[in-house]
Amino acid sequence: TKELWEKTLLFLAPQIKRSNFLTWFQDTAILRVEEKRLTIGVPNPFAKDWLSQKHHAEILLAIQSLLPKIEELEYAVLSGLSRGADNRAVDIKALVADPVKRTRKLPNKQEMRVTSEGVISKFLNHRYKLDNFIIGSSNRLAHAACSAVAGKPGGAYNPLFVYGGVGLGKTHLLQATGNAILKRNSENIVVYVTAERFVNEIVEAIRTRTTAPFKAKYRKVDCLIIDDIQFFANKETTQEEFFHTFNELYDANKQIIISSDRPPRDLAGISDRLLSRFAMGMIVDVQAPDYEMRLAILHEKCREHGTLIPAEVLDFIAFNVHYSVRELEGVLLQAIAQAELEKCTPTVRIVAGILKKLTNQDFLKEIDQGGHRSLIKSSSEVMEVVSDYYKITKSELLGESRRKEIMLPRQVCMYLVRQELGMSYESIGAEFGNRSHTTVIHACDMIIKRLRTNPKMVRDIHAMKKEMGL
Repeated sequence: TKELWEKTLLFLAPQIKRSNFLTWFQDTAILRVEEKRLTIGVPNPFAKDWLSQKHHAEILLAIQSLLPKIEELEYAVLSGLSRGADNRAVDIKALVADPVKRTRKLPNKQEMRVTSEGVISKFLNHRYKLDNFIIGSSNRLAHAACSAVAGKPGGAYNPLFVYGGVGLGKTHLLQATGNAILKRNSENIVVYVTAERFVNEIVEAIRTRTTAPFKAKYRKVDCLIIDDIQFFANKETTQEEFFHTFNELYDANKQIIISSDRPPRDLAGISDRLLSRFAMGMIVDVQAPDYEMRLAILHEKCREHGTLIPAEVLDFIAFNVHYSVRELEGVLLQAIAQAELEKCTPTVRIVAGILKKLTNQDFLKEIDQGGHRSLIKSSSEVMEVVSDYYKITKSELLGESRRKEIMLPRQVCMYLVRQELGMSYESIGAEFGNRSHTTVIHACDMIIKRLRTNPKMVRDIHAMKKEMGL
């Protein structure tokens, strides 16, 4: 089993970023090989979560190249592996440094493989599903579009172009759509590939004079999914090949799904004829999640991992990790792993320490002995919390704009300053650009009325008060 695992790792090494490979595959081993199942031992829970979520498909395919009967992988935590006490564990650094072992090759693999669950694509992660994608106002349209494509590939939403920042769930949506298409019809050929890998395959095909097989592979699929297409920028040969592949698939009513970190109009270095084709179908964006959605994601991840985390810890993570679902999950997994290793319950202080390492910001100074944020002491601090919550600037909060997205935060801020700091209406008006006391009274009355009838306003006020340590 150790030799089997070494061969598997040697194949995986070029496919995975070196720092990630050395970190997460170190001190791993094959523990058991059963009829159709193989169990991989890992040194800690964090490694288990990382491998099972990030590299499951690649590991399974590599194992199947050597043991075709294997259809399932399991991951088991064995703390002794990290201490080198188990001779089954592989020393990754020594393995990749050995020039003899590094030249070993695994057998050629097929892009598709039949398992008990049907046909799966080489690079589709079976854990990504439309059903377990957390939906909120920031991604509802994107999820709906992907669901429509999964129900009718090659239909009205072709191509489907999904864009958004890093770590917001684009890859989850793309792979989940591919999995849903396969589930609906296991005979479909779905290929998911990153733009970087597509470029590398073109370079290799040109070098080895095998462009014909390369073209055939991508032009005979039922659904082609390209992730991070911005990587095509200024790569003329790649764009030329993809242009012809796109046309052939589109003309045959085959589904094309593309993701990028920005909308087509902002893609620099991409030819106009490709950009025009991206705009032929449906363009949807995925935005940063709001507080409620971040909290829902954390609860779902806890459920997936079978872990109970105190509510105040989840609140603290949701308040302080704003922009990336990937970062949100990463902080949670680190908290779980650290707590399990230290045999304790995750606390706000543990999470504050993790966030300090990630951001260099001292979160410990912002929480008191009870684990809560320090109480606000001035109207300026209230303004900062409210403007952060509504994602507007402090100058907009204090300015003259009467747009709804500015007026509501301004009224909320006046209400909170009045309720929590007890300032007079006249003083609050002075703080908010010398507004009259009647303006402040009206603002407070409007928020009080909303609180009686609007559950979302109640949740928003509650969330901002918790952020202030109230």
